[in-house]
Amino acid sequence: MKLIEFYKGRGINIVKGENQYVWDDKGRKYLDLHAGHGVAFLGHRNKIVMEYLQKQMSEIITLTTAFDTPIRQEMLKELDTVKPEGLDNVFLLNSGSEAVELTLKIARKITGKKKIIAFKNSFHGRTSGSLSVTWNKRYREPFEPLLGPIEFLDFNNIEELNKIDEDTAAVIVEPIQGEGGVIPAHQDFMKALREVTQEKNILLIVDEVQTGFGRTGKIWAHQHFGIKADLMTAGKAIGGGFPVSATFMPDWIAEKLEEGDHGTTYGGNPFAAAAVTGAIKALKADNVTEQARIKGEIFMKMLNEALSDFKIVREVRGMGLMIGVDLRLNPGLAIKTLQDEGILSLKAGVSTIRFLSPYMITQQDMEETVNATRKGISLTESKKLSS
Repeated sequence: MKLIEFYKGRGINIVKGENQYVWDDKGRKYLDLHAGHGVAFLGHRNKIVMEYLQKQMSEIITLTTAFDTPIRQEMLKELDTVKPEGLDNVFLLNSGSEAVELTLKIARKITGKKKIIAFKNSFHGRTSGSLSVTWNKRYREPFEPLLGPIEFLDFNNIEELNKIDEDTAAVIVEPIQGEGGVIPAHQDFMKALREVTQEKNILLIVDEVQTGFGRTGKIWAHQHFGIKADLMTAGKAIGGGFPVSATFMPDWIAEKLEEGDHGTTYGGNPFAAAAVTGAIKALKADNVTEQARIKGEIFMKMLNEALSDFKIVREVRGMGLMIGVDLRLNPGLAIKTLQDEGILSLKAGVSTIRFLSPYMITQQDMEETVNATRKGISLTESKKLSS
């Protein structure tokens, strides 16, 4: 039996993970700034998350939300302490794509309208609905026609917001475009977007699957902009490594949803509830959000200073521990060099090296990453000059 590989193999066999590190089958240690596309923000095998999972494993693992269970009630109490203001209702699913799918269904049901607006360079998932609002044509075109009508506007362009009309059900936006190149939204753009959607009675969906749960220096990245979402998705880090996602909404939306409007076999199961409970407790116990803010500032400063002499470096950008080094060339060689030097990273957009660090990254880890990044970029620049 062969595994279908939609992701290109990296050529190493990982057998163990602990905090910010992983080890391959040859015993080599790597600093993991790939972190499973950002999932391992709380570190591999976070102790608090593991304690909750182990305890739940000894009780019950499988149970639909048609039945109540103590761990789910504990999870809801914990979620109350981190949820965005006004988003007092949650539905748990299994992946970020599923959370996005639910928001799109809700937007159409609640508003009675069909059109959705997204942004160029956006990424919201690969299922049919979430793929419809994902910009990259390479992902979309083989599977069209998809959900429609969809309109893509320029990200961070306030003038483009004038194209949003009252026939729109919802606008979906990432506070930082992750897959699109680690591109943070501008303060004035996000405020203007919120104003336009409120004026025209349009739902604002904020996709926090990658940005949320402390990674950017606030629990939710849209809080940097002082705005409120109508619907918000979360995923990746909220389960501490366990596959779980969530859609948050206010009372006035939740009250209009009916039995059968959506469903899930595994969503909100006791194991997932235990993972989320443990993850929230871990987030608060170690002041994770503040650590991400401080360490992110230090890391970005180090990268900026170390890479300023390279002509092929366009920009170092990001927020907290979601950082991108944007090049004027394909970053593939630099990412390979990083891996050869014992540091795992990933690509974003066409030309960006993406670092999605666990929060416990150390000063030494950063220094090693900066040195390896310099080496990778130097090799990339040299290859360009010699070609």
